[in-house]
Amino acid sequence: MENLIRKIKATIALSAEAEAYIYSIAKERKVSKGDVLIQEGETVHKTFFVKQGSLRSFCVDQEGKEHTLQFAIKDWWISDFTAMYNHSPASLTVECIADSTIVEFNAAQLNQIYVQFPELEAYQRKNLEGHIVSLNKRILNQLQLTALARYRLFLEQYPEIEQSISNYHIASYLGITQQSLSRVRAEMAKN
Repeated sequence: MENLIRKIKATIALSAEAEAYIYSIAKERKVSKGDVLIQEGETVHKTFFVKQGSLRSFCVDQEGKEHTLQFAIKDWWISDFTAMYNHSPASLTVECIADSTIVEFNAAQLNQIYVQFPELEAYQRKNLEGHIVSLNKRILNQLQLTALARYRLFLEQYPEIEQSISNYHIASYLGITQQSLSRVRAEMAKN
């Protein structure tokens, strides 16, 4: 929880009452590699702050192929935000890809915090703006960049994750096959 409180205080002035409320609604827990926190098709009531470890969100296409949308590492948030805010079934699955410690929040309780402590709306707005910008960049990168350029960006964005996750997840995130990932790595090693 200390990481989250520090992160909030770096953005806004946080009152002692607001900090106490955050602690009262937060549930810190350890989750294991392979645990599914949100399943596609479910109603989404939770959002997660990663204290330690790695999670990913992904969807499955009509042929059964997985497409990784996002990785969440230390100090990142993850959920199916579209489902949570639209009160619609999840289109994403969120799973742990490494043993992790997360801070779990109930969405309704988290929304209540903005009524009681309006100063936290600025923090959440900044988070959502950052999330939108990140997803927009990701879409543009998928459309405009080569696999090698996307892989280099992946390494910059997630410098410590590559060794702890499978090649399958990396390839899924990059939109390429595992064989193509091997070729991209070989090409990068030449340069």
